[in-house]
Amino acid sequence: MNAQTILKQMTLEEKAAFCSGRDFWHTKAIERLGVPGVMMCDGPHGLRKQEGEGDHLGINKSIETVCYPTAAALASSFDRDVMARLGEALGQECQAESVAMLLGPGLNIKRSPLCGRNFEYFSEDPYLAGEMGAAYVNALQSKGIAACAKHFACNNQETRRMSGSSEVDERTLHEIYLPAFEAVVKKGKTRSVMCAYNGINGMFCAENKTLLHDILRDEWGYDGFVVTDWGAVKDRAKGIAAGLDLEMPGGPNATGEEIAQAVRDGSLAEADLDRAVLRLLAFVQTSLENRDPEAVIDRDACRRLARDLAGECAVLMKNDSILPLREDQTVALIGEFADKPRYQGAGSSHINVSHTVGAVEAAAGKAVYARGYDAHSEATDPELLKDAVTAAAAADVAVVFAGLPDAFETEGADRDHMRLPNNQNELITAVAKSNPNTVVVLHGGSPAELPWLEQVPAVLCMYLAGEQAGAAAVDLLWGQVNPSGHLAETWPVRLQDNPSYLNFPGEDGVVTYAEGIYVGYRYYDKKDMPVLFPFGHGLSYTNFAYSELKLSAESIKDTDTLTASVTVKNTGTRHGKAVVQLYVRDPESTVRRPVRELRAFEKVALAPGEIKEVSFTLDNRVFAYWEPKCHNWFVESGEFVIEIGESSRDIRLSRSLHVEGTTLIPFVVTETTSIGQLLKHPKGAAIIRGMMSSSAMAHADQTDSMGEGSERMMQEMTLGIPLGALVSYGRMTPEQLRSLIATLNDA
Repeated sequence: MNAQTILKQMTLEEKAAFCSGRDFWHTKAIERLGVPGVMMCDGPHGLRKQEGEGDHLGINKSIETVCYPTAAALASSFDRDVMARLGEALGQECQAESVAMLLGPGLNIKRSPLCGRNFEYFSEDPYLAGEMGAAYVNALQSKGIAACAKHFACNNQETRRMSGSSEVDERTLHEIYLPAFEAVVKKGKTRSVMCAYNGINGMFCAENKTLLHDILRDEWGYDGFVVTDWGAVKDRAKGIAAGLDLEMPGGPNATGEEIAQAVRDGSLAEADLDRAVLRLLAFVQTSLENRDPEAVIDRDACRRLARDLAGECAVLMKNDSILPLREDQTVALIGEFADKPRYQGAGSSHINVSHTVGAVEAAAGKAVYARGYDAHSEATDPELLKDAVTAAAAADVAVVFAGLPDAFETEGADRDHMRLPNNQNELITAVAKSNPNTVVVLHGGSPAELPWLEQVPAVLCMYLAGEQAGAAAVDLLWGQVNPSGHLAETWPVRLQDNPSYLNFPGEDGVVTYAEGIYVGYRYYDKKDMPVLFPFGHGLSYTNFAYSELKLSAESIKDTDTLTASVTVKNTGTRHGKAVVQLYVRDPESTVRRPVRELRAFEKVALAPGEIKEVSFTLDNRVFAYWEPKCHNWFVESGEFVIEIGESSRDIRLSRSLHVEGTTLIPFVVTETTSIGQLLKHPKGAAIIRGMMSSSAMAHADQTDSMGEGSERMMQEMTLGIPLGALVSYGRMTPEQLRSLIATLNDA
């Protein structure tokens, strides 16, 4: 295939039709020109390939394959290697199954714990989401399979997701909701991006030129193609003009006539259509060139990988010296999830597996089992509860498997609350009362309220850990694997504490992101609010010590790079993995900023007593915020603090440095510009300070005639005085004011 040659031979009608899919999973073929159709399918954490040709809704049975941990679990690994191993395995399977593109990763930010699809998304933090996503995309595409980063952008809820609008300001959009996509474009080199159903500030993503062209292509240099979420197209011609390339799912009614007619009547430039066709032809051509007809998949090896990855992702939230379990202890495994674990979410990413391994199966001969509750009910079954309490009382340790049932988390619907089912909470309370050595293992795709937390000495969070969830849980409980996961999201005490609480899911399809940049830990830490578990939190069966934080310079310009290094030592008796988290803090800023923001991380394996130095290279983005006045990233000169911690609230080391910003914010001075605003102007500050100093001297001998505190009142009032008022106060003439404004604007 040669894309340019083929394009020249295509009719207008062929080009227009080519921009829609053949069916639910395939692109259209152009048989007379030798262009075949290629297949794509769902599956960020497993391959959901429909058997045969598939149905028009894409809901028929899919092939049996392996289900890996979902994104909510994967992000908690804080490990790029975990993502790379998964991406390579899925890439190999796609080759064996003749799939050209895998839909994922999901990069949407966890704005609220109620989003029904949070199990498919990485984090509340855009840097972590971007790094994990880029590692996955690089590995998947190294096998010749295209990734498809989704859902671009601000698809942070399921309520009215197909028709609603996310109202978000410019700074919040660029600091919170776009950076993960930017990382996957620039670092991951993703070959496809899926636009979201929703609109942003009233403009649907499928025809949003600012999003699909100005940001994605012009700012980020993206050269791949853009596909709609399935059924997200609104106006095909407007979409093509804005930068959209492929409508899915397509089908017999997707003839492209709307596009062709728009070209004929001049409302769509044929050059825009040609660009879309070329991008799609390039995708097909690259897919054919990368095809490996000899590829095979070893699903037993994939199952072993799924078990390993689940062990890397689990987060030991709490442990009062009860874990790991000893072989000489009697153990009761309690709860239906111990036998039939909740291991994946419902919806388009649901994987058809041949067998799921529960903890009861994996721990055969090491523990007794009591069902405890019905996972499909909220009501407590007295007999199940009685049997569970009896089993717990007779054991040295009781391990209750609990969490969010399938019905609580699904694509297409948001959660109503953050509670576990009533029967599970009652079971845990009763078991803990009968046996103080009670461990809780949690399954679920997002945080839950834990009213019994103080009653149990240990909590292990598996999230949705894939088909080997039970086997991995046993590995962790008995210490064959040392937990090393850290939370990729904050667990609040209650739903009402969440910053989006009053604005989720919105009204009449419009949701206002009123919390702005204060999402997740950025909000909780700014308010110094109690949380169940902070962002980045995770325990281990060993301990780590941090020392010797070094910076390559004490003062830099924002055009320089900075190297930070820290020494980490395993001070315990077990092999373990530390997650070194680097945060940046701006102690004093003229704009609102979070207390600290994650800017780098590294997972490092250490034997007992082993010491390693971990280094990070930091560019100017780690100090920058998005400045709407210049529509770009901006570094404000001043002091910054580099912090090393094990969570956003467990900072172990810190070092300060001075950063000099080398660009200025555009500053237009008018008569309404205040004295306080002018003090931020490089030349205006000197002039105003001189005027204020002379005024202070002239009134230095006056007594406090306006009551106690009047001096402070005058200072604050002075900062708020507009320049135009200086004429009224006799400080300058109108001509002097005009001259001053002209001089400052020329500067």
